[in-house]
Amino acid sequence: MDHLTHDEFFIKLAELFSSRKNKDHGKICLTQKRFSYGQDIPEPSAADHFPDLNVDGPLPVLVRASNGKSKPRRADKVKLSTVVEPSDLDAFYGRYAEVCKSGMLALKPRDRTKRKAKAKKKKGGAQQAAVAS
Repeated sequence: MDHLTHDEFFIKLAELFSSRKNKDHGKICLTQKRFSYGQDIPEPSAADHFPDLNVDGPLPVLVRASNGKSKPRRADKVKLSTVVEPSDLDAFYGRYAEVCKSGMLALKPRDRTKRKAKAKKKKGGAQQAAVAS
């Protein structure tokens, strides 16, 4: 899978959030991890456990987004990824936060009334049993 440029990633991430806007259910998974594939990285050493000793500098970060549809019958799975160099992290995370905030504000909150009613019913039944005995 090829990695997108930062601008392409943000455009497609905004589209992913807007596609979930009017849906009743679904999820968007956002992940980040250190990107080390294809780079000469030494074996774990004391520098990994003591960051002050790390003289190699920070590694790039791999940022991924997905709509989480992994079942075979769903062909509309969206997978986005980009690699952020350490020098670009501040600017990237600033824009990433803006896109995520605006996208999450547009999402519909989960309907938890059934779960709350079930918990209330269960709690009420336990109190009545205690009063009866």
